Amino acid sequence: MIQFASALLPFVLYASFASDAVSFELKRTPNRIDIIAGGRPFTTYYFSAGTSKPYLMPLQTPSGVVVTRDFPVGNDVAGADTKDPSFEPHQRPLYFAHGNVDGLDYWSEEVFDHLMTDHGHQAYGHMVLKEVEQADATRNRATVRARFRLLDPCGRQVAEETQSFTFHGDDRTRTIDCEFIVFATNGPVVFGDIKEGTFGIRLNRELSAPNDHILNSLGNRGEPAIWGKRADWVSYSGTVGGKPVGVAIFDSPLSFRHPTYWMARAYGLFAANPFGLRKFTGDNNQDGSWTVPEGRSLRFRYHVVIYDRELTPSELAEMYKRYAAEN
Repeated sequence: MIQFASALLPFVLYASFASDAVSFELKRTPNRIDIIAGGRPFTTYYFSAGTSKPYLMPLQTPSGVVVTRDFPVGNDVAGADTKDPSFEPHQRPLYFAHGNVDGLDYWSEEVFDHLMTDHGHQAYGHMVLKEVEQADATRNRATVRARFRLLDPCGRQVAEETQSFTFHGDDRTRTIDCEFIVFATNGPVVFGDIKEGTFGIRLNRELSAPNDHILNSLGNRGEPAIWGKRADWVSYSGTVGGKPVGVAIFDSPLSFRHPTYWMARAYGLFAANPFGLRKFTGDNNQDGSWTVPEGRSLRFRYHVVIYDRELTPSELAEMYKRYAAEN
């Protein structure tokens, strides 16, 4: 295993192995880590101090089809239709954040406030890299783990968070095992009941309405049947550039409040949110908030599958069954 601090110079790690799995490389520069699978770009982990939260962008299938949208890059939304009702520039291609952490909004981003009309004037929080704790490629995988400080607008630390990603791949799929752990380092941390959260993917426009083929583990299809409901997994599928592709998120049995609630929208937002019970259930007596006592932590785990061609419901169910047995 190779570990390094964030100040190290760019590097390349390489691992190869047999079977149908692909090899991985990691290329590091000060503000990002490129993940390369089978000699092709797969995704990049961005954690610049100039952005409010870290994110992965883009997500690509083994054949190179990009299944996530192409903005924002950093804080640049050039080429985006800012009048589109689903514009939502804070919805990064893959990210973890919540709309109410100790009363602060880590889901939306202050830099885009002037472009939005529906923000409730809640104070914004932001995340700052503390250290890249691990980045290595060994045999059939690559792993990246980084620790961040969650700050308020005055720079006071609210909590710390580690984000861990393990990447796998073969000739049909790319997978990402994601783990997020929030540490209450500076007093208790309260996650509020709000629908704006928490683990999200923003998809390519070709996978959004009217081409939004959304399915969950209960066999339900479409936003009305899936939004705000609990399920083991949700998938989106369709065609991008004429090629059949799909994306699924599996909620780990070990994740907080499994099976999670889903904020799955036809316009292409694909999010697991275990906190928004009041809005999701329509019951104002519900309270999905959660307090992490000082010195304790809260863990979230998800498995992302990106694939060429369409997988059948039974294939996805079998994949989840195997994943759940190992997690």
